[in-house]
Amino acid sequence: MARKQRFREEEDAAVDMTPMLDIVFIMLIFFIVTTSFVKEAGIEVNKPKAAQAQKTKNANIFIAIRENGEIWMDKRQVDVERVSANLESLMAEQPTDVVIIQADKGAKHGVVVQVMDQIKATGDNLKISIAGDQ
Repeated sequence: MARKQRFREEEDAAVDMTPMLDIVFIMLIFFIVTTSFVKEAGIEVNKPKAAQAQKTKNANIFIAIRENGEIWMDKRQVDVERVSANLESLMAEQPTDVVIIQADKGAKHGVVVQVMDQIKATGDNLKISIAGDQ
């Protein structure tokens, strides 16, 4: 009889982990859904200094323009003509209303204007910001 009683005590001492795992998975889903992902351009650009620079809080799409005229979006190089199509696909993944251009201080003005035209061709409600160092 003592043997059966000791077995029952061990059985009662077990902790059911199922409710805790349910809560952990619900929290994980919540954090995944509420996380905003930033689409970096993928390269480091030598930006000019700006005296009146301000931080943009909700921007998550960056377009980098190098000194030699290369345009980078989402860690890959794109042509000027493909900026609008790439921007549409990035906005389908994560909608935003702000696009930040990170132009090198030696980048040609004409390339920056062409990129801005491509952004405006994607949508009139998009705001364009030019990044500068503080």
